[in-house]
Amino acid sequence: MVIYVDADATPKQVLRVTRELAAKYDIPVITVSSINHEIGGAHHIQVDAASQATDMEIVRRIESDVPTIVITQDYGLAALVLARKAFAISPSGLLYTNENINQLLDERAASAKLRRGGKFRMRGPRPRTHEDDEKFAQGLHHLIESLLHP
Repeated sequence: MVIYVDADATPKQVLRVTRELAAKYDIPVITVSSINHEIGGAHHIQVDAASQATDMEIVRRIESDVPTIVITQDYGLAALVLARKAFAISPSGLLYTNENINQLLDERAASAKLRRGGKFRMRGPRPRTHEDDEKFAQGLHHLIESLLHP
């Protein structure tokens, strides 16, 4: 098993929780980011700043015979991960599935259309809480357990 982290936009607390939980199961965690982000760690891959370079590097590394978890906020990347028969989870603990990804992508497209039309302004994300970290940890723990003990 391996865990990839789309580290371009992943909160530091999520990365910390991921590394701690993965260490308990002896699962490698590989972070991937563009050269625009400084991420520490022994298992880090840095790609150029081209659009989608991080996403494509993660997808390229998914092997069909290795259970793979990808942590990302990006619905597009999550859809590609699911298409490769891997698993994706958001920093909020939402497990992306074949049942929910299309609705999430549709909502993203509708929001983008409203923003382009000037009819909708997005606020930044609310501050992350300890409860957010707990929900993510529970979701990741459950996913790991379900893959180790199907």
